[in-house]
Amino acid sequence: MSDTLDTGALAEIIGCTPGDLTLYDLALTHGSTGRADYQRLEFLGDRVLGLVIASELYTRFPNASEGEMSSRLHVLASGATCAAIAQRLNLTDLVRFGAQARNDGGRYSDNIAADAIEALIGAVYLDLGIDAARAFILAHWGDMVDGQATAPKHPKAALQEWALARKRRPPEYEIVAREGPDHAPRFRVAVSVGKLARAEAEGTSKQAAEKAAAAALLAELEGMKI
Repeated sequence: MSDTLDTGALAEIIGCTPGDLTLYDLALTHGSTGRADYQRLEFLGDRVLGLVIASELYTRFPNASEGEMSSRLHVLASGATCAAIAQRLNLTDLVRFGAQARNDGGRYSDNIAADAIEALIGAVYLDLGIDAARAFILAHWGDMVDGQATAPKHPKAALQEWALARKRRPPEYEIVAREGPDHAPRFRVAVSVGKLARAEAEGTSKQAAEKAAAAALLAELEGMKI
């Protein structure tokens, strides 16, 4: 990927014209590059996200208890929710990686996707202010705050919950195959819930393959209507 930030793609993602591009360069730089990276902006963006969502929950649900709001905030600001939104926006296409992290499938990592969108929120906040950061957050989290849309769950977490709810054995993952050169590996992973069902899937990293396998097994189990 080029070192030049795609400002057009960035503007489309944040919904407005960026000002201080150095902030966005930082927000979209992974530590594997050996340069200053997004960690400090991620720290800030995580707090801005939490503040905006907490404020919206407080305003929109005047009769909700502290416990109810805390539970909803935990889900809405979770890594799984952040990663799902970042992946939907193709945000990691703009992230700069070092060669090793890129070859290890960093672009498909949910953890990195979640970190990147929090860093982006931090950059928007510093560049354009709290109103712009709030507008960005509500554009992508707003329906979930209202309950009109369900916060996405990571397939591995959803599969774990499925098994626990039905008193089944926890999902077990195993690497079936690893192919390709070190700079472009392909992993094939199998996941099973006891002897009930099993599914396999491929990915460019172990994590991506596990995620795809969990999603495939969930679809199979839901079709069985157990």
